[in-house]
Amino acid sequence: MALATFWFILTAVLWTGFFVLEGFDLGVGLLHTVVARDDAGRRAAIGTIGPLWDGNEVWLIVAAAAMFAAFPGWYATLFSGYYLVLVLVLVGLILRGVSFEFRDKAERSSWRTVWDTTLTVGSLLVPFFLGVMLGGMLHGIPIGQDQEFSGNFGDLFSGYAVFTGLTLVLLCLLHGAVFLTLRTTGTVRGRARLLARRIAPFTALAVLAFLPWTHSTAGKGVLPSIMQLIAVLLVISAAWLVTSGHEGWAFTATTLTIATCVLSVFVDLYPHLIVSSTNQAYDITVSNAASGNYALKVMSVVAIVLLPVVLVYQGWTYHVFWRRVSPGQPDTGAAQPAE
Repeated sequence: MALATFWFILTAVLWTGFFVLEGFDLGVGLLHTVVARDDAGRRAAIGTIGPLWDGNEVWLIVAAAAMFAAFPGWYATLFSGYYLVLVLVLVGLILRGVSFEFRDKAERSSWRTVWDTTLTVGSLLVPFFLGVMLGGMLHGIPIGQDQEFSGNFGDLFSGYAVFTGLTLVLLCLLHGAVFLTLRTTGTVRGRARLLARRIAPFTALAVLAFLPWTHSTAGKGVLPSIMQLIAVLLVISAAWLVTSGHEGWAFTATTLTIATCVLSVFVDLYPHLIVSSTNQAYDITVSNAASGNYALKVMSVVAIVLLPVVLVYQGWTYHVFWRRVSPGQPDTGAAQPAE
């Protein structure tokens, strides 16, 4: 049971890492046509995430792989029940990937407009539908005695699940806007700062509604937990820091806000993995869905050895490419150092 709990915690951390790192990627994808009115500005906005986006998406693959290896019952029920939802997530990821690759293959404005649109659409699909899935695990979906999904597509879209998706979209928008203020110059930076100030109050209100709803959905009352109180303070701080122009601290606050919001769902979910709305006895839990003890031991050794290597490598990548990108600048590697 101890190893199973360890892997639940590790899986929660991996999902949190994905939303934190991919969050600003998704936010930039959603905002790149808003912060820039010309092609040079849009290229600058996209250039801020160009060297980073594919590495950030690896966290999603690793999180899914951890679920598959450590909790095969969780993986099987979740991925079969949310099959169409995950197809839409994959469509979003594919649209983002091909947009990065094909946008600059032709000089025609109509060509670039198509790929700008696909990048925006893909960046919306991913956080919304992953949020629906995350919220559905806690709210509950129809699961039968055989631990198989027994509902239909509409059963996946409870009010709480949809609101979770919308909250994650708003968090990504704010996270991306603040990221752009740190990584761009000129008018792009100015528009990103203005957008961050406009988005911040709506994001704060969404989080303030989301956290007590999460606690209540888990059957633990409306009074927030310590982690959720921290998340409330963080999102209020983020809104204030954005308004007051402290961009570096604002990015730290948005990072921690996303992390605490996602972790709060997993904390309230434990020891469940998916709540059954059909019968409480059919809930998928850490104890009834975990792999064997030997498999968990082997995977723990591998994770302890390899995870620090991955973190160091990705940290070095961020260090190398952490530069301001200016509109019309052909080489992001020669960009101005961030202040």
